Amino acid sequence: MKLQSFALALAAAAATTLALPAAAQFAKAEDAIKYRQSSLFVIGQHFSRIGAMVNGKAPYDAKAAQADAEVIASLAALPWTAFGTGTDKGAPTKAKPEVWSEHAKFDEHAKKFEAEAPKLLAAAKAGNLDQLKAAFGPTANSCKSCHDSFRAR
Repeated sequence: MKLQSFALALAAAAATTLALPAAAQFAKAEDAIKYRQSSLFVIGQHFSRIGAMVNGKAPYDAKAAQADAEVIASLAALPWTAFGTGTDKGAPTKAKPEVWSEHAKFDEHAKKFEAEAPKLLAAAKAGNLDQLKAAFGPTANSCKSCHDSFRAR
């Protein structure tokens, strides 16, 4: 639960930060890259825990699934402003150049994930594995489609 509390505090702090113009948020491109990588890492860790449950690789735990989904929903909007102009360089990154050359398309993918995350949370709150599985698929597909188009392997 400490991680969940930390993630929620991080989300609240980030929400305040998101109100600032994108250029004012990060002193250096390296900071933006670390920020987006860190938030995406945390999302991925919690998402993979749910994935293990829905794929039968871990026992289903409704309480844990809800806690993981809460973190995902809280952080879903964070990484995207850290993909601003000039953040294609400054630190190692797996982001493809298309993030910046096709930014409108990239934004569509981000918005799709942001829309799916609350649905995943609602399904997790229901405490039913079948509902969680039904919501997990579209959320996972929103991640995969963005990775396929905008993330180097």
